[in-house]
Amino acid sequence: MGAGAAQAASRRMAIAEGSGGRCFAFDGHGRIPLDTFLAEVRGVAAGLPEAACAVNLCEDRYRFLVAFCAVALRGQINLLPPSRTPAAIDDVRRQYPDSYCISDVRLSPAPPRLHALPERLPKLDGPRPEVDAGALAMIGFTSGSTGTPGANPKTWGSLRRSTAQNAAVLRHFWPDGGATEATLPIIATVPPQHMYGMELSVLLPLLANAAVHGGRPFFPDDVARALREAHGEALLVTTPVHLRALVESGIDLPRPSGIVTATAPLPQALAAAAEQRFGCEVRELFGSTETCVIATRRTARDDLWQLLPDVRLQPQPDGTLVQAAHLPAPVMLADLVELRPEGRFLLCGRQADLLEIAGKRASLGDLTRRLLAVPGVLDGVMLQLDPCEVTGVRRIAALAVAPGMDETAILDALRQSIDPLFLPRRLRLVDALPRNETGKLPRAALLPLLR
Repeated sequence: MGAGAAQAASRRMAIAEGSGGRCFAFDGHGRIPLDTFLAEVRGVAAGLPEAACAVNLCEDRYRFLVAFCAVALRGQINLLPPSRTPAAIDDVRRQYPDSYCISDVRLSPAPPRLHALPERLPKLDGPRPEVDAGALAMIGFTSGSTGTPGANPKTWGSLRRSTAQNAAVLRHFWPDGGATEATLPIIATVPPQHMYGMELSVLLPLLANAAVHGGRPFFPDDVARALREAHGEALLVTTPVHLRALVESGIDLPRPSGIVTATAPLPQALAAAAEQRFGCEVRELFGSTETCVIATRRTARDDLWQLLPDVRLQPQPDGTLVQAAHLPAPVMLADLVELRPEGRFLLCGRQADLLEIAGKRASLGDLTRRLLAVPGVLDGVMLQLDPCEVTGVRRIAALAVAPGMDETAILDALRQSIDPLFLPRRLRLVDALPRNETGKLPRAALLPLLR
């Protein structure tokens, strides 16, 4: 083999690791070995349309995985919109016109060039699928919680490196702490299109010794059923919104091997309540679509975050520069941090969240926490409105879910802990906040509720 051929071969990587007989996925119907999964990947790939990209809209997690790998096997790029709304799909397709949509459910209205997966997935024999480590596996889009969704391309090689780090930092959740070849079952409530769901429920099963539940349990009863179907302690991958629902439901869950959460700040009291309630460690992950997971902490005990190996932070006046082995170039985050020894740091919020009025300072994150601490407030958020066209002043507003309360009672309670300068000038009671599938609150969905 010549030098060029050897270099090309070294850039090839298997699309999935492990023995063909290992459990790759499971549900109430039983186990699916890796060989069966790969046969269905080859079968689906053979029937895909010709295009540069595919908008992966599959809801069933197993079928999403089949489609994700089939698209890659055809040399195409997976596009993962921030939601499955027609507007979000149309926006992605405008940016990538040489694309089609692939789905496992009927969509209404159906997007153009929709490729529907058959109820019975086809199988095709062949060698284990490989991909070029330098090829783009996916383009993920930010949620839009702080503005316009942005595109973030990821290569197979970078995803492999970041997945190895995730597996290492979560190794203690594996059976016997990872000392044996036992498989870690994973139950996830987050959609696979979200970067956090991608990392923990798609890439870990593909590139580590893990098996994922094929569905996406949503309600507490669904989560309990999925944990029972694991037939052993499973890792629960969830969000603070889902975790609170589980704690408050009073439901009996089979004991998880651990719980990981991300997408929004996890209150320390909720983390402690969940650890006591379910008898396992709750681990919070910190990252972004741009960076993938870069830090972790046990929130019930720690205020400080611990960086993953090979990740470095460099504070900037308006954010933080992230350098990591899996990133092709440094990434600027809007988050402000204070560095501490031994790779630890304190998260101080975002520059855009910091408020200064009449020489006094506060942060929207802290104001939101104080709103949520008001007895009777089930959910809520503080935000700063756009500048007034006449005065240029940016007012503070709030939305709250508080059945049986009125605005006056909430404001009276807030006066006990918030400087009058930072009290919301506009407070609206709503039946529910417009949280997306991962619990985030897109600004564009909040503003109409305040008008």
